[in-house]
Amino acid sequence: MGIEPGVAPEEWVFDAPERVQELHRRFIEAGSDLVLTCTFGATTPRLADGPLAGRATEVNTRAAALAREAVGDDRLVAGSLGPTGQLVEPYGLLTRDTCVAAYAEQAKALAEAGVDLLVLETFFALEEALWAVEGVQEATDLPLVASFSFDQGTHTMMGVSPTDVVAAVEPLGVAALGANCGRSLHDTDAIVTELLAAAPTLPLWVKPNAGVPRIVGDAVIYDADPEMLAEHVRDYVDCGVRIVGGCCGSTPEHIAAIARALGR
Repeated sequence: MGIEPGVAPEEWVFDAPERVQELHRRFIEAGSDLVLTCTFGATTPRLADGPLAGRATEVNTRAAALAREAVGDDRLVAGSLGPTGQLVEPYGLLTRDTCVAAYAEQAKALAEAGVDLLVLETFFALEEALWAVEGVQEATDLPLVASFSFDQGTHTMMGVSPTDVVAAVEPLGVAALGANCGRSLHDTDAIVTELLAAAPTLPLWVKPNAGVPRIVGDAVIYDADPEMLAEHVRDYVDCGVRIVGGCCGSTPEHIAAIARALGR
């Protein structure tokens, strides 16, 4: 969409709202039933060192309004809540109290702005995810999805497996659980198999990258074209995954291919 390197996407909520809304509309036109707000990095800890420091509630409220206006009331708007970017104690500075408060603040703003559900996505540390769930559930009873990034093959960078995730998170009453981002589609295939075995009755959410990224000049190129991504995603649905989409490198064309592959 033309964002400059080093600019946080959340800055566009104020500086280029028309581009944010254009992106939402492109995915709806491609066949999406659900769009995510431009708030992945909009917790107070993650915003603290940038130009939006101290404006978490304002950012989340504005982003939710932009998404709703762009897609209307007949499509789902999900509030996106990503990791804080800090490691948990004792490896880093993130404490339970700070984490719970940050996600309660973000969830409250998104819920009051009218999103339909909330999505904790791309988590890699189990402690942070559990604290985030606690914060969200303190603030709202909206449906909550918890999604992890297994970017070390079939484990997260902190060594968490899909089976570990299910054992820890399923009892908390989330609406769906799953994986997003990660590494290759073949790795995601294995992750989906493990998730389905560990959580046979829980709705699963799977949103893989469009293959493995490569740096070419100033660009990041993903190796899965729309048809390749759609083929893998269709297989996930055939196996029982309930909610599917695309993460990094996924364009509206990728989503359109998924919609065609699913007969939408």
